Amino acid sequence: MELKDKVSHISPKRRWFDVDIKGLWDYRDLYRSFIRRDFVTTYKQTILGPLWYFISPIFTTIMYMFVFGGLAGISTDGLPQPLFYMAGITLWGYFQACFGACTNVLAGNAGIFSKVYFPRLIVPLSSCTTNLIRFGIQLLMFIGVYAYYVITGKFEIGLNWTLLLFPVYVLMVAFTGMAMGLVVSSLTTKYRDLNFLVGFGMQLLMYGTPIIYPLSFAPEQYKQFIIINPLTHIFEAYKYAWLGSGTFDVNGLIYSGCFMLVMLTLGVLIFNQQEKKFIDTV
Repeated sequence: MELKDKVSHISPKRRWFDVDIKGLWDYRDLYRSFIRRDFVTTYKQTILGPLWYFISPIFTTIMYMFVFGGLAGISTDGLPQPLFYMAGITLWGYFQACFGACTNVLAGNAGIFSKVYFPRLIVPLSSCTTNLIRFGIQLLMFIGVYAYYVITGKFEIGLNWTLLLFPVYVLMVAFTGMAMGLVVSSLTTKYRDLNFLVGFGMQLLMYGTPIIYPLSFAPEQYKQFIIINPLTHIFEAYKYAWLGSGTFDVNGLIYSGCFMLVMLTLGVLIFNQQEKKFIDTV
């Protein structure tokens, strides 16, 4: 009796909403391994290692004090310049790190993705978690500078109840950066020339976010465009929580939260579709 040859055809799911959420939990050990990998390899074969966590915001703060606070004379709402700039720099650095890690997630991990299956979203999530550790270290430095100004009497404590929402601000920044990064990563995999626009666009976004200036300093003809930026309300609320200066706009935060959810959903769906076929274009 002859046996008929059986041919099995294996192909990825094509439906938009086939996102392996359960797999993220099943592969949680791999998630932790990626965090360790990112943390170790970032400063491997460097002279100063993790000290760069402190050096980068310190030198950036000094440069901002000289250029924007000194030469340009931009107001800091009466706050000490180191505190004002460092508050914005630490949070912006976390957003930029999450965005940057996710923009290269497909091309940068093509070797792994082409060999073994695991939920691809583990990689951008682990990158955001690794950068959260970096943000935590820099936040401790900011708290140290904050304590110095309070102890020396150069600044009165500006903490208020909105500081309780601090984890919400951080998560909103992380997921917004991740969502935007996933969209860009999916597009630049096929259209490489878009990479040239990413750095330029990030610079424009930074200047359109109240980091080196308070929202109150922005001219009225430009303020409406700055308010459209969903990061504006997060950064203003973040600085208001720590420094007591800025604006805490509930409606603005709701708008930022809705933008984050829409972008995150869009980013995950586009990424989920692109990662099934990106090997053919990398």
